[in-house]
Amino acid sequence: MSALTDTLAARTSLDDASVDHIARLVGEWQLLSDLAFADLLLWVPVAIPAAEAGSVPAFLCVAQCRPTTGPTAYQHDQVGVVLRGARIAPMRIAYSEARIFREVDPDWDGDLPIRREAIPVRHGDKVIAVVGRDANLASVRTPSQLELVYLQSAADLAAMVADGTFPAEDSRLEEGAGPRVGDGLVRLEPDGTIIYASPNALSAFNRLGVTGNVLSEPIDALTGTVADDPFDAGDLAAAVADAIDGGHPASIEIEGGGAVILFRAMPLRPRGETLGALLLMQDVTELRRRDRQIMSKDATIREIHHRVKNNLQTVAALLRLQARRVSVPEAREALEESMRRVSSIALVHETLSVSIDESVDFDEIVDRLLVMLSDVMGSSSRVAVRREGSFGEVPAEVATALVLVLTELVQNAVEHAFPDDRSGTVAVLAERLRGELTVTIRDDGVGLPVDFAADKSDRLGMQIVKTLVSAELNGTVEFGGHDEHGGTAAVLRMPLGRRARVGG
Repeated sequence: MSALTDTLAARTSLDDASVDHIARLVGEWQLLSDLAFADLLLWVPVAIPAAEAGSVPAFLCVAQCRPTTGPTAYQHDQVGVVLRGARIAPMRIAYSEARIFREVDPDWDGDLPIRREAIPVRHGDKVIAVVGRDANLASVRTPSQLELVYLQSAADLAAMVADGTFPAEDSRLEEGAGPRVGDGLVRLEPDGTIIYASPNALSAFNRLGVTGNVLSEPIDALTGTVADDPFDAGDLAAAVADAIDGGHPASIEIEGGGAVILFRAMPLRPRGETLGALLLMQDVTELRRRDRQIMSKDATIREIHHRVKNNLQTVAALLRLQARRVSVPEAREALEESMRRVSSIALVHETLSVSIDESVDFDEIVDRLLVMLSDVMGSSSRVAVRREGSFGEVPAEVATALVLVLTELVQNAVEHAFPDDRSGTVAVLAERLRGELTVTIRDDGVGLPVDFAADKSDRLGMQIVKTLVSAELNGTVEFGGHDEHGGTAAVLRMPLGRRARVGG
């Protein structure tokens, strides 16, 4: 709704409550458009500067909705169109007199006959806009019972728009979701009995297991006999009663006969008269089946990450035990380094076992990594390791490589920057800017050797860093002095966009 609200803020003096009401109307009005077989245009009054002093009244179209049940009256988008002069007469009457204005004769747009209607949009005690209901009459035919019910329901909803009772402030429509007119429509009497059910609604009832005639039957009795869970049928009965009383209950799902049907009840109370309710129905069986499959796959993937994490922790524990039994210092150091690498990978899988989103909160991983490295290296008492800045969300596909690189760089800083039990600080600084992540690992230690060259280093840790940074992270890493007081800074730069996969 941002474009609509921005336009209303720029071109009108409506307050926030009125703008919110218009936004709710636009969120709901596909229902009215489909029932009316007509395009809906939202018009707001504006003032257009005249050539002479002053201004002339006009109406600006700020939103448009086309019907899915019939032909459109407009092949081109009408949003942004400004009407003035004699053409605004229907909107002016509806706006100023707070009543629905319907033209007796169709208006010809070239060779296309259009029946126009102007519906005032009331909020509180004033009219804030006008809905133009423009129906294409080129394919008019003798209406069926379905079309008559649709048109009568559209007239009732239009009257509620003019009353300011549709949509209500407590309406609970989820944008882009919920059943539509074409999915199935039932019209209910004030006592909850069915007076009309569209063919698609009858098919939905049949899939639930309802057989025989549904007309003149109470909706709660029909669903109560077929619902797998009687509480669901009770919830639907309560929702229907709430809608008949003027409420806007949440949608209810009923499962029965191997099918899942979504119901949405809406009040019909034009001019304060209780006429019953509309009940929209949608067969969501396939959607729920896919949801269950996705949930099952998600649970399986999380379980895999959990087991991988457990296995990696077991391997790390075995390496730690083996390192304690080795008497050769070089071998012990190699085993301890391997243990730290395996443990750092386990941290990533532990995070992914909780959530399998395409990105992970990397700050939490880094914080735990730094604590783990300080503990297992026994340096926490003399070397302070901390994170500065935020990594934010990092794509899951690069999280493992990134955590391994950080493990090596932090481990090297702690090991080599502070010889002879010297104390100091290692900081991991993260900065994000325009799709790039820059990570600086800096210390205030003894600095790099004079003859240090990262490209020529044969240490395993440096080889791991160079390989992962170039091949997995698609980035660069540079080493240099921290400041004039000494120390070292390793700067990693990498893009954060998702990398293209070969063959997909």
